[in-house]
Formats: sequence, structure tokens, C-alpha cells
Amino acid sequence: MMTAFLTTGIGSMPRRSWLFSNRTGLDGKHDHYGKGGNWLLPEELLSSAQDDATTIAIKLQENAGLDIITDGEQRRKNYVTYLTSNMSGFDYTELKPKEMAGGRRTLLAGRCTGPITHKNPLTVKDLEFTLAKTQKPVKITLPGPMTVVDSTVDEFYGNEREMAFAWASAINKEAKLLDKLKPEVIQFDEPRFSRLPGKVEEWGIDALNACVEGIQCKTAVHVCYGYPQPGLSRPINDSYETIIGLLEKSNIDQLALEFAGANLDPSYLKHCPSKTVIFGCVFNSAEVMENPNDVAVRLLKASEYIDPVKLQAAPDCGLVMMNDSDALKKLKILVEASEIARRQI
Repeated sequence: MMTAFLTTGIGSMPRRSWLFSNRTGLDGKHDHYGKGGNWLLPEELLSSAQDDATTIAIKLQENAGLDIITDGEQRRKNYVTYLTSNMSGFDYTELKPKEMAGGRRTLLAGRCTGPITHKNPLTVKDLEFTLAKTQKPVKITLPGPMTVVDSTVDEFYGNEREMAFAWASAINKEAKLLDKLKPEVIQFDEPRFSRLPGKVEEWGIDALNACVEGIQCKTAVHVCYGYPQPGLSRPINDSYETIIGLLEKSNIDQLALEFAGANLDPSYLKHCPSKTVIFGCVFNSAEVMENPNDVAVRLLKASEYIDPVKLQAAPDCGLVMMNDSDALKKLKILVEASEIARRQI
């Protein structure tokens, strides 16, 4: 019998302060798409320390009671550059300013200087380690084409669609290697979808489909709704409902969508009846600690549009900006809310 309202994380978990420090970008915030940050330990100690950090992230999710877990992305300076910097065609020795997210911000970014090709396995050992450390089903995350294109200075292709499909071909090779290990889910992160809806329709869905070609395990895409910044509205484009409809036509199995922070109407889910929905029902910020009963109400409302066995409860986004204590509280709220909702169907 299938379980209603399974619980899952999105990807990232809190970082270890003894392992990593962020860099500062042009806007005075984190240099996400350049060098990404600094490891605080020497090379000879780094791999072991990353193993320890990953184990902590796994145990935190297990202690919270999540049904499907991730490695917490503890080996990644950044969710994009961890992959791009290890593919042929990218250069991070000289960073350049890049306007991103439809003009929402400008950050230092790496450059695409040649053909994008997959050289060697990039995350296979990461997944092997996680699978060996837990009996829970495991999700692993990879950056999607639109987000890679939007966060890289293109000095080679001169065409966004062409670059996107080059990335899709390369990351599909990595996904096929991961698929052989039988994870529960391979998720592609596409936070740029909500900022660039025209491009989603023009080539974003097609490029995403190319990422999952030949993949046997479940596939997912995570689409951020958008986070507020001083002087900017949230979101930059009121496009979420439209994008959900476009994703219904994709070959992706699961849609990881953010509904909590912006208090979006669960009726948007009527546009994706064939998909499993990873329903963001707790905000990924410690500013608010939700009442589990209220979260359960949201889940039950969402189940009016999606079968409860195809509805998974999750935070809106990754928990990398939180500390362990708050992240654990959030995930326990999520698990308790799912149990409450399960008893009411």
C-alpha cells in the first residue's frame, strides 16, 4: 500500500562552520557563481571532513523522521559550480560580472570558454557514500540547464538554447551513472524557471527533458518561487502558475514547488494532475516556526488537487542558511504535520 504525504528534503542542509566559509560577491552577498567559497581545512583532511559533514546531515534528517533524504550537499561550495567546474568547457580562473535572474542581481561568475563535455564521474562517489550510510531512500540533486546558462558568462556558444542543450547532454551522462546506483530520485534544480518564464516555454522544458532521457529512477525538478530582496518584489515575475502548467507537459516525474513562504494558493496544483508534487509547506527560514496543525491543513487542501499518495511534504527550498537546531525543528514540524494529515484522509 502506498503511503500518503511522504516527507522529503529538497537538497541542502546546514553547513559546518569548521568546514566552509562563503566569499563575498559584487552585491556584498555570497559569491555563489564564481569560486563559491573556501574550504577551511587543508586538502589532505578535506575529504574525511566532508564525509563527517555528510554523515551529520544524514543523521539530522533521519532524526527528524524524513522518509526520503539527501546528502545535504556538504561537498559542494555551490549547487551549480560543484558540477560545472568539473566539466570541460568552464573556466573559473578569471571571473566576470554576470547579470542574472532577469536582471534581479549581478554576481561574479565563471565563464564558458569551450564545448561542454562530461569528462569523469562527478557525484557517483557522493551517492555511493550516502547510500552506504542510510537505509532510507535517497535523492541526489544536479543543476538544470537554464540555471547553468543564466549563472555563467558565455564566451563560446553565443546562443542560450545551444548552451543549454550542451549542458543537458553532459549532465545526462552523469545522471545515467547515478541511475545505475538506484537512487530514489534524481532531482534537477531550476530556480531560474520562475524568473524567466518565456525561456521556459521557448527551450527550458525541452532542455530539461534532454537531461532525463534514458533515466529509469524517478526524476524531479525543483523550481524556486523567489526570495525577497530589499527594494525588489517577490517574485520578479508572477509566473508560477503558468510554469506549473508547462511542467505538466514535461517528462519529469516529480515537481518540487514552493508554496509556504509566499502562501500560494494550492489550487495551482490543478495544472499538474499527472505529476507527483513535492509540496513546499514549511518556509526555509527560522523567522517562522509553523504550527504542525496549520501545515497539515495546507497538505489536506493540496490533496484536493493531487492524490495524497502523489503528494510529498517538504520545505520550500534547501536549508543551507539555517543552523542545525532550527533545521531539525522545521523538519520535525514537517513530519508531524504529515502524520496529522495522514490520519485525516
